[in-house]
Amino acid sequence: MRKLTVVVLCLLVAASVAMAQTKIDTKWTCSKPSENPKFDAGDAPGHSYGLAKGTCDATSGSSGEKSGAYAEIQEAWKTSMKTHGTFTVTMDNGDMVYYTYDITGSPEAKKPLMNKWKIANGTGKHKGAKGAGSCTGTLNADQSSSWVCTGTVTMGGMAKEKAKE
Repeated sequence: MRKLTVVVLCLLVAASVAMAQTKIDTKWTCSKPSENPKFDAGDAPGHSYGLAKGTCDATSGSSGEKSGAYAEIQEAWKTSMKTHGTFTVTMDNGDMVYYTYDITGSPEAKKPLMNKWKIANGTGKHKGAKGAGSCTGTLNADQSSSWVCTGTVTMGGMAKEKAKE
């Protein structure tokens, strides 16, 4: 009987966690950066550092993401690049979700890029949200980019309280 109670309790906890998680599956189109200064590192040919700032629009998705703004630090070589940044997303209802991300890939147009992201926090019903996932993308010849992002988000305490109302 004790084993059955433990099994039932474990199943209830797992079901509660699963219900609190929401899947994210969004396609993004990002315009050419509005600001994008680059600096030659000087230590090796083709090695540079840069900053970028720009905006993105969600072109499809079911999680309510509408638009976003990014700011990032880039390090590039002739055939590879690493980027770290923040992405502030505006949801359909006006709430904000704050992401951090890391990108690796090629600085050349049409070559694949990989993005790992985490949710740092949010506002409104997304306050206290946590999540993680990844994106695949490509840099276009005009410096715009396209992304397909998937992952999960667990809503924070504020969202749980509002859901009870």
